[in-house]
Amino acid sequence: MKRALITGITGQDGSYLTELLLSKGYEVHGIVRRVALEDPSHRMWRLKHLLNDIQLHSGSLESFPSIYKTMVEVKPDECYHLAAQSFVSYSFEDEFSTLNTNINGTHFILTALRDVRPECRFYFASSSEMFGKVKAVPQSETTPFHPRSSYGISKVAGFDLTRNYREGYGMFAASGILFNHESPRRGYEFVTRKITFHAAKIKVGLAKELRLGNLEAQRDWGHSQDYVPAMWMMLQQPVADDYVISTGVTHSVREFCAAAFGHVGLNYEDHVVVDKQFFRPAEVDLLKGDSTKARRVLGWAPRRGFEEIVSEMVEADLEQLKK
Repeated sequence: MKRALITGITGQDGSYLTELLLSKGYEVHGIVRRVALEDPSHRMWRLKHLLNDIQLHSGSLESFPSIYKTMVEVKPDECYHLAAQSFVSYSFEDEFSTLNTNINGTHFILTALRDVRPECRFYFASSSEMFGKVKAVPQSETTPFHPRSSYGISKVAGFDLTRNYREGYGMFAASGILFNHESPRRGYEFVTRKITFHAAKIKVGLAKELRLGNLEAQRDWGHSQDYVPAMWMMLQQPVADDYVISTGVTHSVREFCAAAFGHVGLNYEDHVVVDKQFFRPAEVDLLKGDSTKARRVLGWAPRRGFEEIVSEMVEADLEQLKK
């Protein structure tokens, strides 16, 4: 039985990846903060149906001893490093903690694996935010990076660390450059979930307006449950490499609003208010991925389209409000 270790197991991707690995017969372990173990109903709501099937270990990306101890205990065959301070807007407010947590955390995990379990296959969750002020459209594995936030900068550093451990130490270390991916398990602080949840709240009379920033920003949106199999596929290859995972189709935040509010029979223009406080200091206007390599080498392809993703999220939020 293969043993997998997941950082960020309590998040959107972590929960879907856990389900996937369990279905494949893996023994699944996760690193979580102690506060999550003390408050599982709130902190681990995405995993509540899986808690009896997995093993959780208290640790922090900011603590090398806790990471090292977990590696010694688990001795994973595969390690999926998904954890990060991933809310881009917050990274502008607290650049220091974003850079410290994301860069050092990745370095700690790679170093611990090199010492304890060098044969372990490692996956690093890169991000389309690394492209930032894009040099080409669409963006592929060879497109230069120009990050526009400390989050994007931290991900570029993690990408380079991963590649360096692959080339310098011969470790099987792969990066998945995932473009935006959503689901009903998306955190409420992210703009997509903010939109679908407010559309549902306004529909049932619990709110009247939604305040957003740049409605013209365009993103390549896919579904998290479609994207996590690509992570697993990368670690099954004979040679470690880096892959863009995307749909190749873009939509604006305005279009996302129109789809979400339209699903409940509302006109977003009657409820959405543009608020300058939600604009980024350095905006990323257009992200569109070229996943040709992943489709060719991994045999991966997205299954769900934009409208289906938005509708599923709105329906989940309506159902939650009804409860």
